Order: sequence, then structure tokens, then C-alpha cells
Amino acid sequence: MLLEPPPKLVGEKRLTFRNLDWQTFKQIQNLLAERTRARFSYDNGILEITMPLEGHERSARLIELFIRVLVVEMGMKIKTMGSTTLDREDLLKSAEPDNGYYIQNYALVADREIDLNVDPPPDLVVEVDITNTDLNKNLLYAGLGVPEFWQFNGRVWKILQLVDGTYVERDRSPTFAIVEKTDLYQFLSAAFLDEVTAELNLRQWVRQQMQAP
Repeated sequence: MLLEPPPKLVGEKRLTFRNLDWQTFKQIQNLLAERTRARFSYDNGILEITMPLEGHERSARLIELFIRVLVVEMGMKIKTMGSTTLDREDLLKSAEPDNGYYIQNYALVADREIDLNVDPPPDLVVEVDITNTDLNKNLLYAGLGVPEFWQFNGRVWKILQLVDGTYVERDRSPTFAIVEKTDLYQFLSAAFLDEVTAELNLRQWVRQQMQAP
């Protein structure tokens, strides 16, 4: 099943720079971060600057709503990282995902700020890329050691699980075992028309799944 996006779905504006060392990347990031809503992804010399537009932001926020409903109704704990910068200078990798979450490792980081030099990466990262990206996000997040990575391009949702340093596509989320791909598609289709009703129906559906033998 593929999701039919709303008419005129607009995703992002992007700029890509190559052959930048880490120090130059950080200078650009520090210069622009306070002046723009841009997000920055860097991997071994390649810098991509993304300006999210309406289609991107709405999809990202609805996916976040989907995740939060699952967490609450399944009785889980969560630390939401949003687009917090995930820096690993030693790996020459940096990312600002649409959404990042600690769920399995919640207890390890619940009461303090994250330091990726000693703390694990987020358990789940979500990226919405409606327009083409010049960065291989799979390699970026695999290199950062993110266990589960969701990619959404406005029509197709990929659930990727890190196995021996490489992402393997799954039909179900390792974090939310009750969730199949069709469930997110159905939620987004409904939420693009009526977010409140879609959330209420999703909560009811999760409760039914949790009560099933």
C-alpha cells in the first residue's frame, strides 16, 4: 500500500556542499542556525542544509503524533529529542532528524542531557524526505548506531532495523510490534483530513490490539 499525498505536497528546499572539513561545517551551522529554520546533516565532508516546508512539517508532526499515541497506549516511556543535533566528530557525522526518541534506553538518559560520546544514540529516528536528498541517510544513521530508522517520502514508509551495522527493511516496527506498514498509511490518510478523529480512532485501535489474546 502506498499513501496518496495531498495535492501539491511540497517538501523541502535543499543546499548541498561537498569537501567540507568538520570545522568549516560547524562554522556554517553556527552562523545559520540562529538566523534560519534550517536543519543540517553532515557525513564525511558532505553537508546538506534543509529548509522544511509545509508538506514536510505536517508529515513529520503527524508521524510524531502516531508514535506518541503508541507509546502512551502501550504503557511505554519516552524521551523526545525532536531535531536535537546528533554530533559525532570522531565519526565525521552529524544529523538533525525530524524526530528522535529514546524508548528502550529511556531509563539511561531520562534525567540528563545527552552526550553521544558516552550515551547511546536515540532508539528511533524519523526522517521525512519528500524531495531528493544527496546524502545517504541510511549510511549516516547506521554510522551513528541508531537501532531503528523510519524514512517517509510522502508516499512510502520504510522501517529499517540496524543489523550488524547495516539497515534491513522490516514489515513491522521492532519497537512497536503491533504496528504494520498499513497502519501508518491509514492513520496519515485519515489525519490529513481530520487530525482529531484520526487520533481518537488510533487510540481505540491500539487499545483493542493490546486487549486481544
